[in-house]
Amino acid sequence: MEDFDGISYSLFALSSSTTDSDWQQAYIEGLERSTAILQSMIEEIEEYWEDESFTEISTSQNQTSSEHMRDVFIIHGRDEGTKEAVARFIEQLRLNPIILHEQPNQGQTIIEKFERHAEVAFAIALLTPDDTGGLSGEEQSLKPRARQNVIFELGYFTGKLDRGRVCALKGENVEIPSDYDGVLYIPLDESGGWKMTLMRELKSAGFEVDVDRILE
Repeated sequence: MEDFDGISYSLFALSSSTTDSDWQQAYIEGLERSTAILQSMIEEIEEYWEDESFTEISTSQNQTSSEHMRDVFIIHGRDEGTKEAVARFIEQLRLNPIILHEQPNQGQTIIEKFERHAEVAFAIALLTPDDTGGLSGEEQSLKPRARQNVIFELGYFTGKLDRGRVCALKGENVEIPSDYDGVLYIPLDESGGWKMTLMRELKSAGFEVDVDRILE
């Protein structure tokens, strides 16, 4: 580029008194001039340039988000009672629970159907003791586990939405996925205390929820 053509990284003239430090200083001065030009270009790009394609993508994403801003995907296994209790609670908060098997198939494969209905603002994973598992050859160490589809979908939404928009409700003694250690879970207590905790998580994620709605 022309801006860099006039920059020299060495001395223009030599003499008997020229030292290695003179060469080094000339090189440093050339680098400093180059750095200043690059910094000026960066500032100009940030202030004046607009990437139209990026703007279009951002606008499209915002529109998609607004269409599903009250949709909450419920990831579940075989525990129908817990699934129904959580779904009805989400409806009570005037949000829209998305349960995959309740959605029309439209000739899609399971993964296609899942991806189609995964455009949501929040996801709740129900870690209920539907399966058992443990190390091979150590059958005595088997522990209650959530179904494999629940673990898969939990990971999917964690990557898609980020952890702040994914919540796990955990049944008693259910094994926690090792890669998810350290993440807080909401205990699925019989007293229903999980409801208030879940409401706080939803409010933290930006949903407008009112505690009075669960008392109606």
